[in-house]
Amino acid sequence: MTDSQTPAAPSGAPASSYDGDVAPGGPAQVRELPGLTIRKLAVSEMSNNVYLLTDTATGEQLLVDAADDAEAILALVAEAGGRLVKVVTTHQHWDHHRALAAVLDATGARSAAGEDDADALPVAPDRRLAHGDTVTFGDVTLDVVHLRGHTPGSVALAYEDADGRTHLFTGDSLFPGGVGNTKNEGQSFEDLIADVTERVFDVYDDDTWVYPGHGGDTTLGAERPHLPEWRERGW
Repeated sequence: MTDSQTPAAPSGAPASSYDGDVAPGGPAQVRELPGLTIRKLAVSEMSNNVYLLTDTATGEQLLVDAADDAEAILALVAEAGGRLVKVVTTHQHWDHHRALAAVLDATGARSAAGEDDADALPVAPDRRLAHGDTVTFGDVTLDVVHLRGHTPGSVALAYEDADGRTHLFTGDSLFPGGVGNTKNEGQSFEDLIADVTERVFDVYDDDTWVYPGHGGDTTLGAERPHLPEWRERGW
């Protein structure tokens, strides 16, 4: 699985206008959950996904990956009608933080990233994240899941909604069809498949919804049967 591969739409999707399929230059998709609104936008030639989370109680917002196109991201923030207070960068790769400085300058938001990727970012994060940490904005709490292998400090963010379903923002560590790229120097398939297995599949239920850094969404239930073949093929 390459970072920019566009996977198939998830199976078992609820009856909703949200299906997770977005394209650069196109509109955002909006998913309304009890207490939280998720907006998904694709930007750049790499078709990066940007996720804007809005706490419905307070209007406070958190952005996952200021990947590119600060103008489009700021328009999304304005459209949501709240105030951006935090930006979390899932990992250090350049295509996931090209708009970070501009978005932070325009909004005054604070930033966070995984401890082991923090020094590689263009803007030093206000907070360095470790496995088991939490990130809060408004009345919303996200759990931090450290997933090593694609980069040393990649993090995923997990949100449990009022119905008990987990929503997992995985950056480039987990996609429909496999884990993220581990073919380059400094990457490790063994580390990534171990962390994805032990910290994601062994922890969260099959109905957990996965929001990756590129392409369409999936669920853990759709991917779980394929873990053995991922291990066998080595990617």
